[in-house]
Amino acid sequence: MTGALAAAAVPNFARAKVRVEQKDSQFKEAASVDICVLGGSCTGVFAAVRAARLGARVAIVEQANGFGGVAVNGLVNVWHSFMDTEFKRQIIAGMSQETVERLKKRGAVRTIEKSETTAFLLNPFELKTELDELILEAKVIPFLHSLFSEPYIKDGEIAGAIIDGKSGRRIIRAKYFIDATGDADFCLRSGFKVYTADSIQPATMCALVKNFDSKLIIKHSKEFNIPPTYVWGVPLPGGDLRLMAGTRISGHFMADSEDLTFAEIEGRRQIRAIMDIMRKYGKDAKLQLLGLPSYIGVRETRHIASLHKITEDEALNGVHYPDAIANGSYRFDVHHQDKPGVTFHYLNGTAKYVSGNAPIKEFTWRKEALPENPTFYQMPLRSLIPQNSRNVIAAGRMIDADELAFSGIRVMVNMNQLGEAAGVATYLALKSGKNIGDVPAEEVRKTLASGGSIII
Repeated sequence: MTGALAAAAVPNFARAKVRVEQKDSQFKEAASVDICVLGGSCTGVFAAVRAARLGARVAIVEQANGFGGVAVNGLVNVWHSFMDTEFKRQIIAGMSQETVERLKKRGAVRTIEKSETTAFLLNPFELKTELDELILEAKVIPFLHSLFSEPYIKDGEIAGAIIDGKSGRRIIRAKYFIDATGDADFCLRSGFKVYTADSIQPATMCALVKNFDSKLIIKHSKEFNIPPTYVWGVPLPGGDLRLMAGTRISGHFMADSEDLTFAEIEGRRQIRAIMDIMRKYGKDAKLQLLGLPSYIGVRETRHIASLHKITEDEALNGVHYPDAIANGSYRFDVHHQDKPGVTFHYLNGTAKYVSGNAPIKEFTWRKEALPENPTFYQMPLRSLIPQNSRNVIAAGRMIDADELAFSGIRVMVNMNQLGEAAGVATYLALKSGKNIGDVPAEEVRKTLASGGSIII
């Protein structure tokens, strides 16, 4: 379905029709647990570990050969600041901070002070192994090389997840489920309402190289058929390799099989073209490509229709929620589908548009000055809970948020917190026998705080 962003091809709202009752005899049982987490990014791992540490029996399913999601398999080794925008108050801790501290013991983190773009540069290969250790320490049951296929329905209730792998099709039976697939695959196939934004942020494939010149790449991009984009990169700690992000795949929907296939191949073509630019016009004619990701970096696909959609006004004005379970200070950056470059919005009311080598365009988005600018924004628990859900919660970039709000919320340190909140909320629902939406938010907040999260 190439070009799947056409309105006719990808409806704004979709309800899956996969939810069909199966017979027990159809599949072998892989595990029987309290909570099943679908998706093994840091978001999914942190959800699984937080629930397991509280006493739940947890399984986690990941289609790749290891955990970490885009941070590992996409080579995006950047975590943003744990501080507010003025670097005066810490607003994020929890398992993100714990993981950073664990990696520091192996020299696998480089810290950058008071930067709006980067706070921690991680070694993605060390992170991959550290996540293994977190899973095993918490006694979470891992299923790698395992692809979630469809929900298992019994007596009209979601009672399991059907997975495909080397051992065939099997069931993981569970009482509660956390969708950390990124694309809301579990929610969609379980019959919950999902939607796509009018303009989905395009995907980017990264690479590892020794050096590159972003201005040179942009200058000659047309000659090598590279879409005008925003080129950036950072070093890996402890070496001379650099992450390079300079590709863009627009007009394709990364939750569609054909579009995703096209994007993976096109992303590698664009990386090769960038290397050809550097070889032709750069100083180092012997420059070599030293690492490709396991899969493309996806910013956005589907969103769940939840109990509360985070709006642009709420996010940009730093609205505080009574059920807030996460805080963020990363700027709102919109990677455009319909034009090159990126637009950045800041909580202080200013904005700028950056496109290639063109002059930066600055403007003010806040019409009336506030007595005091917010220094961080929040995410509420309600935005993770699908409408009409009893035993399913979502964690990750399928959060219910409008386009501009999502452009800031979507970064990893924010998604990590959503995973922790989902794990805690699901455990509390299990413990009390309640629907996830009926668990008191204050109880979730207190339990998160007692586990090391910063709750404001």
